[in-house]
Amino acid sequence: MMERYPDIEIYLANVSLDALNEWLKSTLIAPPLSPAGKGKWQTRGQYQGDCVPVLLVDKAADGFASLWFDSNHTPWLTDQECAQQAAEALQTEVRCSLGGWNPGDDPDRFWQVLPGGKEGAIEWPDSGR
Repeated sequence: MMERYPDIEIYLANVSLDALNEWLKSTLIAPPLSPAGKGKWQTRGQYQGDCVPVLLVDKAADGFASLWFDSNHTPWLTDQECAQQAAEALQTEVRCSLGGWNPGDDPDRFWQVLPGGKEGAIEWPDSGR
């Protein structure tokens, strides 16, 4: 069995807050995201009785928003499982880490998931913007 990640983070290409709120509501019984500072929104969902803090950061990486679930109590074992579900539910490109990061790993290698099920490893260098 695959080990559950301590938290989940995915990167969303283009998504409306309304669509994201609907997905979070159906997936984590979460109320709508509320402003939490410049370009940030947060909410608290729950999964199987456990609280799941959620943070959305707009334009976190080259036009992608970061969606972070600060809990190991989520419906997904890994970032990749979450990315697969999000890409279909939100009909947008989603990226995530290839797996748990270890020293010596290439920081520019990510997993890309497109609506329709196409997915694979990509190079996604940090532009520094």
